[in-house]
Amino acid sequence: MKRLTLYMLMLVLSITYASAQGADIKFDKTSHDFGTFSESDPVVSCVFTFTNVGDAPLVIHQAVASCGCTVPEYTQEPVLPGKTGTIKVTYNGTGRYPGHFKKSITLRTNAKTELMRLFIEGEMTAKDAK
Repeated sequence: MKRLTLYMLMLVLSITYASAQGADIKFDKTSHDFGTFSESDPVVSCVFTFTNVGDAPLVIHQAVASCGCTVPEYTQEPVLPGKTGTIKVTYNGTGRYPGHFKKSITLRTNAKTELMRLFIEGEMTAKDAK
């Protein structure tokens, strides 16, 4: 009976320990506002910086933008615990109607929170607007 109790205790502790391990991601910011920019210079970019605050290597499996006008580029190699990585997001307003926009980038990672969203927004003014 004592042996069974000991085995059960060891099982519970090992499950608890295993679930506490893993990669975890923390961003310096999750949204960026480009403000106002002109249609004559329609390409704008920003960089999101993240840190692996977990205890295992962090891998970004996929970064998908909500629109073809937005392109994410991200750190491809695993990010070790305590290290940082980046996601560069470029919005290209060429051929788009001037006005306000808000786009999202969905990340799929091996972090505790597997799916995350980043947001960009801004206001593109017409070429002839003053």
